[in-house]
Amino acid sequence: MTENITRNAVLVVGAGPVGLTMAAELARHGVRCRLIDRAPDALPYCRAIGVTPRTLEVWEDMGVARTMIERGLWISGLRSVIADQSAQDAMAPPLGLPFAQLGLPQYETERVLTEHLQTLGVEIERGAELAGLDQDDQGVAVTIRRGDGSMESTRFSYAVGCDGAHSTVRKTLGIGFEGEAYPWPFMLGDVHIEWDLPYGMAFRSVRPVEGGPPDMFIAIPLPEPGRYRVSMLAPPALVPSGGTEHGIQAEMKGPSLADLQAIADDLLPGKPRLSDLRWSSIFRISMRLASHYRNGRVFIAGDAAHIHPPTGGQGMNTGIQDAYNLAWKLALVVRGVGQAGLLDSYEAERRPVGADVVKRTQAASENYGRERGKKPDPLADTQILVSYRGTPYVGDEKSFEMAGPAAGDRAPDVQGLSQSGLGFPLRLFEVLRGPEHVLLIQLADSVAADEMDDAVAFAREMQREWTPLFRIAAISRTPRAETPFLTVLLDRDGDFEEAYGQEARAILVRPDGYIGWRGPLWRSPGLAAYLEQIFSRTRYAASDKG
Repeated sequence: MTENITRNAVLVVGAGPVGLTMAAELARHGVRCRLIDRAPDALPYCRAIGVTPRTLEVWEDMGVARTMIERGLWISGLRSVIADQSAQDAMAPPLGLPFAQLGLPQYETERVLTEHLQTLGVEIERGAELAGLDQDDQGVAVTIRRGDGSMESTRFSYAVGCDGAHSTVRKTLGIGFEGEAYPWPFMLGDVHIEWDLPYGMAFRSVRPVEGGPPDMFIAIPLPEPGRYRVSMLAPPALVPSGGTEHGIQAEMKGPSLADLQAIADDLLPGKPRLSDLRWSSIFRISMRLASHYRNGRVFIAGDAAHIHPPTGGQGMNTGIQDAYNLAWKLALVVRGVGQAGLLDSYEAERRPVGADVVKRTQAASENYGRERGKKPDPLADTQILVSYRGTPYVGDEKSFEMAGPAAGDRAPDVQGLSQSGLGFPLRLFEVLRGPEHVLLIQLADSVAADEMDDAVAFAREMQREWTPLFRIAAISRTPRAETPFLTVLLDRDGDFEEAYGQEARAILVRPDGYIGWRGPLWRSPGLAAYLEQIFSRTRYAASDKG
């Protein structure tokens, strides 16, 4: 049996969470890449911890959510001490989403993704850095330097730079990275704290300072009981003058336990004891956004494209979702079954998201500890509200008004579905999971026999035309006989209709879980136009059907 996978057509530079996601998703969509990283070993620092509900949905689709959850902990709330006043607890509200906010140290995230990648047959080439890159209309020529000094010159169809804030790929391409650096360095540490803070709760103590940044001590819980990743402003005596590079300053000596304890004694009620320092570092923050996410056959993602304050835990999550957005599109094009223009949608969809994250986290950081007025939207930092509405590769059927989530919005989950032959309930996300586009047909309660016959005939036509790139599932409020070519899901309580509205009777969900197209009928002309915009019919027939 021939393996339906394209090998080494893509080079991914950088094996952090973004590069690992990129490589794994390419493999899941049928393209095996090469993944290089200059570091000889994975870094031990706990740079990112917070995992948003949307990233957990991504991981569920990838097949790693359960492992991530088992190795993490749920963030249950935040205890705040503002201006030395009494502590106030804000518990995490129920969100009505498949997942809550998870806490997982970045090194554990990378470990799980690396294990997952190995099951897909891809290994990280460590101690290998990008030493040169050039491109033409046919591909990308690269030079790779290894730790032993040896050099390799080779070519790829495409390359993706997931190589962080100091991205060699971005610099080689000459892509602008405008923005500014915070003048105040921070210090981080992984410590044990002896206090009575409940498991899973984060903590912050903030003391506003007139005309300057507030004094602060922030503790984010780690899965091991009593352990926290703490952050605070670094005293000037610990940091040499000059230097504005974003991120962990690995070349500098990290703060001592005594340095961290001194800040804790000043800002924490009861002066709890810090102990067992496992690592520490100086950290600098910048706010920058790449002027472009693509140059020809080369793309950038994650910190290579956007950096910002860590407020709200958006950085790593935004980068993972960059990769999740790009991978399925790039895989279609590399396999010869996607229109080349589809790759333009990556920057059109993801750069506005990066710009919004930079803007919001900057505003939140400037007002940190000075929040006033109405309570923030509990969904604001979940990334559930990210939408691609109005971008060129999504759209509702023209001239129809339809309630519910629009093309470009995240497709919401629905629970309580059932299917003939299954003795357990289904979630819609279980039906959507996989590398294909999925068309959801909403059957009317009193659908006539000829309309049902047409739905089955349409499903047969689409299966013949587009399998394995496309699947169809029908949603019905009333039980229906099993039919060939069409999976029918029973929605007795009308939860699907409540989530998606009545008017949209055909909803096409992309492989990344966003609605690509909606229409009032499955034979609406907009669906055919959408598929022609995404897929290359001639090349598809030659490469996947012959």
